[in-house]
Order: sequence, then structure tokens, then C-alpha cells
Amino acid sequence: MHNLTIKQMSEKLHAGEITSVQLTQHYLDRISKYDAELNAYVTVTPELAIAMAEEADKMLASGEAGLLTGIPVAHKDIFCTDGVKTSCSSKMLDNFIAPYDAHVVTQLKKAGMPILGKTNMDEFAMGSSSESSYYGPTKNPWDHKAVPGGSSGGAAAVIAAGLAPMATGTDTGGSIRQPASFCGITGIKPTYGSVSRFGIVAYASSFDQAGPMTRSAEDSAWMLNAMAGFDERDSTSLQREAVDYAADLGQSLKGLKVGVPAEYFGEGLDADVEAVVRNAIAEVEKLGAEVVEVHLPNKDLAVPSYYVLAPAEASSNLSRFDGVRFGYRCENPKDLQDLYKRSRSEGFGAEVKRRIMVGAYALSAGYYDAYYLKAQKLRRMVRDDFTKAFESCDVIMGPVAPTPAFNIGEKTDDPTSMYLADLYTIPVNLAGLPGISVPAGFVNDRPVGLHIVGPYFSETKLLNIAHQYQQVTDWHTRMPAQYQ
Repeated sequence: MHNLTIKQMSEKLHAGEITSVQLTQHYLDRISKYDAELNAYVTVTPELAIAMAEEADKMLASGEAGLLTGIPVAHKDIFCTDGVKTSCSSKMLDNFIAPYDAHVVTQLKKAGMPILGKTNMDEFAMGSSSESSYYGPTKNPWDHKAVPGGSSGGAAAVIAAGLAPMATGTDTGGSIRQPASFCGITGIKPTYGSVSRFGIVAYASSFDQAGPMTRSAEDSAWMLNAMAGFDERDSTSLQREAVDYAADLGQSLKGLKVGVPAEYFGEGLDADVEAVVRNAIAEVEKLGAEVVEVHLPNKDLAVPSYYVLAPAEASSNLSRFDGVRFGYRCENPKDLQDLYKRSRSEGFGAEVKRRIMVGAYALSAGYYDAYYLKAQKLRRMVRDDFTKAFESCDVIMGPVAPTPAFNIGEKTDDPTSMYLADLYTIPVNLAGLPGISVPAGFVNDRPVGLHIVGPYFSETKLLNIAHQYQQVTDWHTRMPAQYQ
């Protein structure tokens, strides 16, 4: 059953060929069999999943079911889930049981989707490899020596290994698209504000955006339909008419103008990755698209800008974790100052502390103008580059990451090298644009993704392009041999 698409699962559920309880139990059994070696789940919720599946079966029997009813889902452990531990893979929140649901969790519950559990991630979504998790690193299903990417590495791994048919992820600087590329699945980051951030533990509020992680673009379209929409509890949520993200699936690509930035194919890009990406672009060209060269001259300014702005926001957002109200508290503090210092130093991991310190420094008196203000100006320049590029093309295509998945431990002692793994994804977050990673091939038996970026609110176009590409290729259907 784990080889079926979401649409095929839905058809079988509605036809009565399988029940939601059977489908959910199938995934729970696979989790029990395989997750010990992958470490992709932080929490598994079998009793909750079966209870929700029983309710889904009642909806199916009554004729009140939707397309996604009865199909189980896994949530990244950054989405608050009522009654379930929401840890952000941090010691700081290891004892936190969320008292409410994030908006996305509520929406998928309304759709009738049983919750399998919470997936592993980089601590507080800070990382590109899922190695900074308090619970240990997640392994890439294609090669256990490799990372699955991050911060949504656990979510990507459970899809790739068939331990969930779909999962929620969040993308701050590439945290949906980069692990999707490393694990050979499809992942889309929507336009900033399209999906509510309510109930998502904040890392960098002006960057964070939730999105679906699935096997195919069609599956992502159906899932995004349930996730997206206005939420008055989120001040950055966009109030616009409801969009059917699956509406354009099947549209011809004839006349589509694909921009290929010259800056994306220079120094730093692995030659084999470049070959895979160029072959994928050539396939899209065969479908009727026209390839044109565009320029993003400020691409190299994106990473330094991001690693000033995102830590600055993180230093503010994470100040609430002080050992007083909730989360980890040190033992036997001498006084209030000792409580603050020890709770934070013991509760946070190395990468989180590094980013808090960088952010606090950038915002401090005397350095705000020199660092934070300049980084905001660079952010505008990066956004303006995209605006100009889209004057001559409909979408932009290129690599998701400079290399395939690297080995566990390979970059942990070199944070700068780790940060450069998001070289191609960060500019999209700085601009707030939508972007999707589509499986496009392999390098040394490790997956590589094609990155497609569009103007604001072009998700239906991106999903259709990805869908059309997946009609003539089979990369998205492949699974690691040991999990088939």
C-alpha cells in the first residue's frame, strides 16, 4: 500500500477496497520495523492514529469524506499538536506537551487525516542536516552514512522510506526543498503568508513557511489544498480567495519561458549535480518550454544576509525559553540569574546557542546599523533581482543544493560549509517566493533535485511543471531497495 499515490489511496478508500484503519496500521507496522535504524520519528502515536482512522472510516461510510480523508500524515516536530509532545528536537522542550493544535494540524484533522507521529529535525529548525537534533541524527534512507538534509530531514526520510505517505515541513532557508532533494521526494515552499504560521514554534518569523512533503507534485497539490488558507490568528497570513492548487495539473508547457541563471552554474556546484540538473531542464524543454538565460547578480549576498537576519529573529523568538514558564529548567538554581543562564545553556544545543549569540550581537547597540540594517538592504537587492529576472521568464530553474547528500559528521565542525548547503534555496526565502524541489536523478546513488522557482502566488504553475516533468520521468517513483 505504501507504493500507492495519495490519489490511488483515496480511490481505494472511497471504493471500500481498504479502510483507513488498515492503511494506518500498515504504516505503523512499517514504522515499528524500520524507524529504529533511521531515527526519523521523535514520537509515534499509534493509539491516536488508530482512533483518528476509525473516525475517518465513519466519515467515508457516511459519504462526508474528502479526497484526503483516511490517509495518514506525519508532522514535523515543530507543529504544536494537542496532547502530543512538541519538542522541536530540543532538550529545551523535551517535556513540552502542546495544549493546542497548530493551524495546519487543525486543517489536516478537519480533512480526516490520522496522525502517525512527529518527525525528527534539526533543533528549533536550525540546520541543514538534521544532525543538531537532541535525539540524534536521522539517516538518509538511500544511504545510512548520509544525512537526509535539514531541518525537515525526518519528514523527508519518512516519505522516502515509505513510513508515511505525506508529511508537513517548514522552510526557513530551504528546509523543505533541500531535504526533499537529498531524499528524492517532492517538497514545495509556498509563497510567504500562504500557509498560517500559527502554532509553529518560531525560528525566524519573516522567513518561516510551512509546506507539504510528498512523493509527487500531484500529491503535494492535494495536500497544499488542505494546508493553505487565511488564518486571522497569524498577522502575516494572506487574505485571498481560496486556490485549487491541483487546478492546472495537466496544462501544456508549450510557450513556457524557463530562466536559467548563469550565476547558478559556476564555482561551487558539483559537476555531476550540474549534469543532472541540466538534463532535467532539457526534459522540460522537450515538453515545449523555451530556455532563456537570466541573471541574479546578488546571489552570493543571500547567505551572509540570511545568517544575520535569521539569527537576529531567532535571538528574539527564543528569548521566551528561560526556564520560568515552560520547557527545560535547571536543577537547584541559586537565584533568578542563575536560573536563566543555566536553563538556557543546558537546554539549548550548540548550533542554537551559536545563532542566538550571532543574532544578539547583530542587534546590539553599535552594530545594528553595521550588520542588521545592511542585511535588510541586501535582502531587498536579492528580491529585486528576482523581480527583474521574471520580466523575461515565467519560472527559474537550477540546482537545489551544490552537492548530493553529504556524510553524517562531514560538516559538523565547519558551520560555514554547512551554511553553504543552502546557497540556492536561501534567496527564495529572502524574497518570500514559492519554490519546489523535484526528484531529477542520482549522483553516486544519492538523489538530486531540480529547483523550480516562480513569482508570488505561482504555486499552481510550479506544481503543474513538476507534474508534467514527472509524467515523462520516474525519479519520483523510486524507493531505496531495502524499503520497497
